[in-house]
Amino acid sequence: MALLVFDSGIGGLGVVRQLRGLAPELPLIYLADSGFFPYGEKPDELLLAHILALLEAAVARFTPEAVLVACNTASTIALPALRAAHQTLPFIGCVPPVKPAAAASRTRTIGVLATAATVRRPYLGRLVAQFAPGFAVHSLGTSALAALAERKFRGEAVDVASAIAPLFAQPGAEAIDAIALGCTHYTFLLPEFTALHPEISWFDPALPVARQSLKITADITLNASPAAGTAFFTGPQPPVTLLVPYGFTGAAAFGP
Repeated sequence: MALLVFDSGIGGLGVVRQLRGLAPELPLIYLADSGFFPYGEKPDELLLAHILALLEAAVARFTPEAVLVACNTASTIALPALRAAHQTLPFIGCVPPVKPAAAASRTRTIGVLATAATVRRPYLGRLVAQFAPGFAVHSLGTSALAALAERKFRGEAVDVASAIAPLFAQPGAEAIDAIALGCTHYTFLLPEFTALHPEISWFDPALPVARQSLKITADITLNASPAAGTAFFTGPQPPVTLLVPYGFTGAAAFGP
């Protein structure tokens, strides 16, 4: 028993890093759906059924006290169904940080970088209507950035310039002064983003999601389990040495 952190790949490890900083003793299990990565280009119906089945198996196996869906795409498509299926188990999601980006903008022009799945769903539009009414909002849904983040995590040098160039090619986008990162994978690309555009304020969801997770689980006793401290993968696994900085000393395969 512990807090189960779920993502399509390594993106949720950015949230784990913040959780470790805020609550070092928190027992965490990590589940990466690397065998079905990437999520952003897959049809909604296929993704929903897959995520529900995978997390049903994970909850049965690990019996966590709470589940953090540290994936924007999975959160926007599956959270309502997950909560309906597990009414006594807290499911914590993450959303693009549109609110802080809008609050920081002086030009009332912001950008959103996310997967195509997150950008096309009504949820993003509702966030914009609630927190950035009257703003010019330029969105870019791309599959390239999550893949680049996975490569960087494994030690490769990456170039994000061509992947984000279409955002700035949109009419009026020259006024963007704040950008919300709508995918937890993008945490790992922040140095590249800020090097390209140091004049822009970049908003990463990792720390707000970690804080929200601790707030929701504050009254829940999270107990260590044999699986705590292990990262599970449905497909390819990174070397364990890359997981140690995030508090995971083992990696294992996971299958329903």
